[in-house]
Amino acid sequence: MTTFADSSAIVKRYADEEHADLVRDVGVLVVSQLALVEVPAALWRKSRVGELSPEHARTLTTALDVDVAGGALVVVAMTDGIVARAADLAATHPLRAYDAVQLATAIAVRDADPSCTTFACFDVQLRRAAAHEGFRPLT
Repeated sequence: MTTFADSSAIVKRYADEEHADLVRDVGVLVVSQLALVEVPAALWRKSRVGELSPEHARTLTTALDVDVAGGALVVVAMTDGIVARAADLAATHPLRAYDAVQLATAIAVRDADPSCTTFACFDVQLRRAAAHEGFRPLT
């Protein structure tokens, strides 16, 4: 079984947040290329608001890079097809632009690998849209 994870889930892999154990228990996660910007941005935001020290944020962003290089996070590149699908999804579901890209990427992964049936995310609207598109939530 393949699990796709949006950025809200990937952040939990590194930062101590509620439900982090769920994400950390999954071995390999498939992620959108978009996460390579969203996750560090979220970790540095945590540093700016005092939830993480700058040193800890740097350590966690380095861990993200190591996981990508080592294959623990499989990155799916943005394509014209994913962007077009995201635009269609935004018309169908009440999603923010980047959330539509995340879901479109998950659908592209499932099209290539039908075992990708689990969608790890902690955003309510995106989770509902993913369920409507046939994904099971990570629980």
